[in-house]
Amino acid sequence: SENTVCPSPGAMSPALAQEIPREEGEGGSRRSSWGLLVTAGVGGTLVALYAVATPFVTPALRKVCLPFVPATAAQIQNVLKMLEYRSGSLVDIGSGDGRIVIAAAKKGFQAVGYELNPWLVWYSRYRAWRDGVHQNTKFYISDLWKVSFSHYRNVVVFGVPQMMPQLEKKLEEELECNTRIIACRFPFPCWIPDHTTGEGIDTVWAYDLKHSRGCETKSLEITPETET
Repeated sequence: SENTVCPSPGAMSPALAQEIPREEGEGGSRRSSWGLLVTAGVGGTLVALYAVATPFVTPALRKVCLPFVPATAAQIQNVLKMLEYRSGSLVDIGSGDGRIVIAAAKKGFQAVGYELNPWLVWYSRYRAWRDGVHQNTKFYISDLWKVSFSHYRNVVVFGVPQMMPQLEKKLEEELECNTRIIACRFPFPCWIPDHTTGEGIDTVWAYDLKHSRGCETKSLEITPETET
């Protein structure tokens, strides 16, 4: 009718004015909820990744800190070179993810790895099964200082300088004269290597105990007594 008052272009009805803030509030609440979900999801993923990765990259609880550093392809080849014309049982002290043990098994050795970190031992067993050499390999969760290596004829060590003097003494007391010990990354402090190959961090030192102990001379002295 003629008396109808039309609202100005900038005016807004009370009902509409009440509706808009409510919609904005609901939208903000939804955005806040999504933000919390995203934050929780990212945080949970990071925690899960940390839980899985930590056992592989941090040192296990050992008498001497021995962190896990994977062997390079060059190191593995250098170790295999030092094992040429060798036979018998082989042990890798601090076997990590099992690379050396698996490579040796592929060359015909009955190879064993000792590793304190259970995650790495389980992963090594899986890799050996995947590569089809699980029947020629064994992996044990054990502290190297509590294991006797007396029945092994080939010993591979990936150590750190702090452990080498004590390990040198332990192996000299336990191993037979026909044993070859292969040290990677760091040599033993007192023994003189019989063979050396590689450069830098890929250097490998091989020690034959029959030379360092003078076993050949001892055997000549003992033989006549044994025969009589």
